[in-house]
Amino acid sequence: MEPKPWRDRLRDEEELLAQLNRLASEAADRRAQALLDGVDELGTIADVARDLGVSWNAVDKAIKKYQRKKAAGPGGTTTE
Repeated sequence: MEPKPWRDRLRDEEELLAQLNRLASEAADRRAQALLDGVDELGTIADVARDLGVSWNAVDKAIKKYQRKKAAGPGGTTTE
C-alpha cells in the first residue's frame, strides 16, 4: 500500500485543525456563558473566581472576550 501524498495529508490535517479550532471556540463560549451564570448566582466576578479558586482576572478576561465576540455578531472574531 502506497502512502498518501503529502499534499493530501496536509489538506487532511488543515481540515482537522480548523475543526478543532471551531470546537475550542464553541467550548470557550459555553464556558463564558457558564461563568456569566455564576456571576448571576453569586453576584460578582470576584465571587465566582473565589468559588472556583482562580484569579478574578481570568474570569473577567473570559467573559469580556465572549461579550466582544457576541457583539461582533455571527461568525464574529476578536483580535485576541
